[in-house]
Amino acid sequence: MSASLRVEALEAGYEPGLPIVRGANLTVAAGEILAILGPNGAGKSTLVKAVAGLVPVSAGKVWLGEQEITRVAAHKLGALGLGFVPQTENVFTNLSVAENLELAAALQKVPAKTRLPALYELFPDLARQRKLLAARLSGGQRQMLAMARALVRMPQVLMLDEPSAGLSPRLVAEVFAKLREIRAGGVTIVLVEQNVKAALAIADRAAVLVEGRERVVAPAAELARDERIAELYLGRHVEASAP
Repeated sequence: MSASLRVEALEAGYEPGLPIVRGANLTVAAGEILAILGPNGAGKSTLVKAVAGLVPVSAGKVWLGEQEITRVAAHKLGALGLGFVPQTENVFTNLSVAENLELAAALQKVPAKTRLPALYELFPDLARQRKLLAARLSGGQRQMLAMARALVRMPQVLMLDEPSAGLSPRLVAEVFAKLREIRAGGVTIVLVEQNVKAALAIADRAAVLVEGRERVVAPAAELARDERIAELYLGRHVEASAP
């Protein structure tokens, strides 16, 4: 199976000479869900933000399919096939659901009339709440709106940073079920998560980051059964996280 995303010896950080990501290597196969796990401070969010053009890269390369996208400006990556959902500030709370999606379509130069009906079909809750201000959505609905915004241009790869943060177990299950549905539509997914149990339940493979580099990359089901990995790198979160 071909690779949708490749990260090669990537170094990145917020301050020159102080990398947080230190030589990370990842290959994400087309059509799979890859979970990026690890302890706090491991560089998980910094890694996906660097791929998304939001954190300076000091070394290494990033490939989206056959195209190198290292250091491509964040606002240009959507047109190349990369969608990104940040953990916070991922919707405009003073705009309605419809206005959020229409603005995303305008920024991505996608005809709203032809794209939004498919998004409303994928996210029926948003269709019912399209006139509601995003500030009045539930946490799960707001996360769905952020995902829909990132899907406006039908990306090849969708990256999400902590999509379950602050959600109840029921809402986590709803959001993760929607990720399965998105993957079934042909989108490759890269998922940074602290909810290890939920992430491993939907992922095909998982990469455990420690000190800015991948320490373990293995099938998700295998990691879920490996108590040694959970104890060494995940603080036993496999057992403790909500389903």
